[in-house]
Amino acid sequence: MIATLRPPLVAALRLFVASCLAALVALPAHAAPRTLLVIGDSISAGYGLAAGTGWVSLLEGRLADRKLDWHVVNASISGDTTAGGLARLPALLAREKPSVVVIELGGNDGLRGSDLTRMQNNLDAMTSLAQKAGARVLLVGMQLPPNYGAAYVKRFASLYADVAKAHHAPLVPFLFEGFAERDDWFQADRIHPAPVAQQRMLDNVWPYLAPLLTGKP
Repeated sequence: MIATLRPPLVAALRLFVASCLAALVALPAHAAPRTLLVIGDSISAGYGLAAGTGWVSLLEGRLADRKLDWHVVNASISGDTTAGGLARLPALLAREKPSVVVIELGGNDGLRGSDLTRMQNNLDAMTSLAQKAGARVLLVGMQLPPNYGAAYVKRFASLYADVAKAHHAPLVPFLFEGFAERDDWFQADRIHPAPVAQQRMLDNVWPYLAPLLTGKP
């Protein structure tokens, strides 16, 4: 058909086709959602809660409500320790390729009276691995009840800040801030937060997490 057209029309048609093809090539591909990896213990796994009601599930809902395109992978396991998290993290990083990693571990180390230097080394190694994989890291701090002894309790709480400072990573000072003394906000074991506490935990995490996701609070 082109051969039967006059030369000016042929040239114009060719120019039109070329411009259309260039426009198609220039169209941006739909970006896949970035991955947010949460690696934690029973507190983040939602122990004793109905499915979809833990703070990590509520985080997914908040991201959707705010139209933030993130895929949340909750790799939390009840009973896990910093040693267990460190052992699992390399495979998770390789498989999920997260842009942000939230580390919520250490509570079980403390409750078992584990060596705190080893715990700190584990958190340090996890943070290093995640950052070297290109992820931004948020550490989530915990505290112990006073019956573990003043020196142990103080050292436990401070090591989170030490790791965060060493790696220039943000830190949630205390996940249970605002309700730690309220028995009615915990399940019968007085260890695991009840459903009523899940939103508060998300609110405690959000001010530190939001800048990693959006660049602003």
